[in-house]
Amino acid sequence: MRPRFALLAFCWTALACLGPASVWAQAGKAAARGTDDGRAPPAMAGATPLPASVQAALQRAKLPPSALHLVVLDPEARTPRLSHQAELPINPASLMKLVTTAAALDLLGPTHTWRTQVFVEGVIKDGVLQGALYLRGGGDPKLTVERLWLLLRRVQGLGIQRIQGDLVLDNTSFDLPPHDPASFDGEPLRPYNASPDALLLNFKSMLLHFVPDRAAQVARVHIEPPLAGVQYPATVPLQSGDCSDYRSALRADFSDPQRVRFGGAYPAACGERIWPIAYSAPSQYATRLVQGLWQQLGGQLSGQVRLGKVPAHLQPVLQFDSPPLAEVVRDVNKFSNNVMAQQLLLSLSAQGATPGQFEASRQVVQRWWRDRIGGEPPIVDNGAGLSRDERLTAQDLARLLQWVWRSPFMPELASSLPLTGQDGTLKRSKAQAAAHLKTGSLRDVAGLAGYVDGAQGKRWILVVVLHHPQAQMGRAVLDAVVDWTAEQ
Repeated sequence: MRPRFALLAFCWTALACLGPASVWAQAGKAAARGTDDGRAPPAMAGATPLPASVQAALQRAKLPPSALHLVVLDPEARTPRLSHQAELPINPASLMKLVTTAAALDLLGPTHTWRTQVFVEGVIKDGVLQGALYLRGGGDPKLTVERLWLLLRRVQGLGIQRIQGDLVLDNTSFDLPPHDPASFDGEPLRPYNASPDALLLNFKSMLLHFVPDRAAQVARVHIEPPLAGVQYPATVPLQSGDCSDYRSALRADFSDPQRVRFGGAYPAACGERIWPIAYSAPSQYATRLVQGLWQQLGGQLSGQVRLGKVPAHLQPVLQFDSPPLAEVVRDVNKFSNNVMAQQLLLSLSAQGATPGQFEASRQVVQRWWRDRIGGEPPIVDNGAGLSRDERLTAQDLARLLQWVWRSPFMPELASSLPLTGQDGTLKRSKAQAAAHLKTGSLRDVAGLAGYVDGAQGKRWILVVVLHHPQAQMGRAVLDAVVDWTAEQ
């Protein structure tokens, strides 16, 4: 039976700890060029009075107008319908994914795919590979456990049931610095802190399933995917009480990568639950997963699963392609997937024998921005918005969305954005308007950016960001801006 592992089960948005909100004194950028070169027309700076409904929402949220950065713009116009502090650089949180995904769609193309290659060193005879097998990652952002299962089944389709040597994993297509998953917000077990990898498997995360069995007074535990050498209890005791904080009630201990422990109990009132969590030893994740899944498929291995590099003289015997970029972009933006966004950014500088690197990819984005959008580019860190250093103005983000509106891949990017009140990170939105909007959320940042359906078939570009220590209290302000825009 194929293993099941739902991408949608993960929470990818961090309500992370930034420092106190800052005020940047630097003014906005000058609009230097027109549209005859294919660039987006500049959104003109200049404040306009805030609508009464927005002012009232700010007062109810106890937020000052200085916390709000806002642009409402006709896709075909030069002058915004509404602008407030749009020229000030701010931390855009996950709205930065719009820059990354737009650049990737333009530079790589919506049909771009990533390729994972299989190499064999030795002779295959009677179901035995008398040598080593190599898997080389090409940066696939969506090599989930289901797809890895298919890849290993195709390996078995080559006539390999037993590998006499080692199974070697090559992730050298990206050249990455050391990564501490706790460095951003002290939450190393949150899936949104997973690091990118040229052979990124299943987002380096696992799902803990809990199913109450009231007759036996236990909750049955199941962990996906199978990780070789990792043990966990088959059950935990049930307890009475509400389900307000079942994770704390479990008193889980993940300090030993080879053994998951629970010192508490599971509230019966919770029913069936799934807890997504990043593996506590991410550098071991790929080797444990490949070994565990290979064994689950009935494959045998005489050697070990280890990291290494494919010998230069070998040629691939099998190639396994990712879903197209347009599908990947949908996952990145609908569910604000941080590690997938970083995979896209790194792929911009991964060309041939040149490995993808963050700094090289940042330079690619800077050149692309100057060529396509014009003016000074935003400050890009990891391209996912999970950063304290990324900076972008609401005005420039509106100009990007205006350029996207006229681009050939506008349908791909627009449809990748969550629908208000319906899916993705906007499923719980209280806005009454119909809109495709990317969300951005850190502890001091809450924002939306995208396209709003207005009156009589009109479409508006909207960028709205709250930047304040109490930004998360202002969700109703964002909804008020969306609804006001839809009335125009």
